[in-house]
Amino acid sequence: MRTDTSPGALPARAPLALVPGEPVLDVVIPVFNEEKDLGPCVRRLHEHLTRTFPYPFRITVADNASTDRTPQVACGLASVLDGVRSTRLEEKGRGRALRQVWSASDAPVLAYMDVDLSTDLNALLPLVAPLISGHSDLAIGTRLARSSRVVRGAKREFISRAYNLLLRSSLAARFSDAQCGFKAIRREVAERLLPLVEDTGWFFDTELLVLAERAGLRIHEVPVDWVDDPDSTVHIVRTATEDLKGVWRVGRALAVGALPLDRLARPFGDDPRDRSALPEVEGGLARQLLGFCAVGALSTVLYLLLYSAFRAGTGPQFANGAALLLSAIANTAANRRLTFGVRGRDRALRHQAQGLVVFGIGLALTSGSLAALGAATAAPAHSTELAVLITANLAATVLRFLLFRAWVFPERRDTPVNVKDDIR
Repeated sequence: MRTDTSPGALPARAPLALVPGEPVLDVVIPVFNEEKDLGPCVRRLHEHLTRTFPYPFRITVADNASTDRTPQVACGLASVLDGVRSTRLEEKGRGRALRQVWSASDAPVLAYMDVDLSTDLNALLPLVAPLISGHSDLAIGTRLARSSRVVRGAKREFISRAYNLLLRSSLAARFSDAQCGFKAIRREVAERLLPLVEDTGWFFDTELLVLAERAGLRIHEVPVDWVDDPDSTVHIVRTATEDLKGVWRVGRALAVGALPLDRLARPFGDDPRDRSALPEVEGGLARQLLGFCAVGALSTVLYLLLYSAFRAGTGPQFANGAALLLSAIANTAANRRLTFGVRGRDRALRHQAQGLVVFGIGLALTSGSLAALGAATAAPAHSTELAVLITANLAATVLRFLLFRAWVFPERRDTPVNVKDDIR
């Protein structure tokens, strides 16, 4: 077995050398204004770990600049429960909290979970066991495995699956669930990865996983039982927008080779098939994303102008449908030529027909949003209608790029013919 003593190389996987009395696991709970749920969450987690976890542990409450009584609640819990501590950050950001606590922790295994405890705690030991044994470098809970049991609304289910599909299509990710708030990492791996992760918010998880996978690290996935928290304070549209910005930034950096992933490459201990099986991000991805965004911005402006013009003489549903149809035809034609580089008339009608199918999905999203707005407000303002339509179009845009890239304009690879095979 080869070894590498260079400072950037990751150490070989090995079972943890446990130190008596020192915590093996540090579970971080990032919170912002959670004075109501924090106490029951920490007590339930502490009781579960005391009863089921065979090693010393620590629970760290990371307060993200809360403005309610969350800091006082956290300090009170730390004073009465063994192995519980609290830390205060003056700036918001889940990623910022995890970076600070994980970087300062002395525990060999670091984890985090959301304060609502949507994930069944029985998955915690299976999550961290492969890290303790040396089998894996990171571990994530997944709500998208066949054996997972998930209870959540259709909107969150669609957003989650669309986001993970986007990661597979644009960043060639192989992990199944980027945003489940239930993850763990070995400390020595975190020490190398965290300096490369730029995001300080919700995209932190995704960026960490993408970099780990690109560096050839082993990610263990655990199917989880998960129940959606109906009182969640996560702002879906804002989070989705920030995630899309993060995907673009990381995708561009991977495409141009701007990330020093060679510093993390482990020169020993890995199955070489792990690297050969991982497809590279195409060099044209950054150009395609840039072209798609430019065409999308122009077609959105065209759509809004057409909608406003049609709305002056018709109802909102007809105006929306007509504006979407015309802008969709122009959008498909522009993306065909400018984004995906398809020239000539060959299959042009087929591309437009497929583009109309994609248009139908956008129509369903926007029409449904207008219907929901109409049900909530008898006479919504025109500016409110436009705001709702822009939000719905944001969700449709993500799916449109995926369908354009994978179905309407798939990359054509000319496979050379092997003469000997052809003779056989």
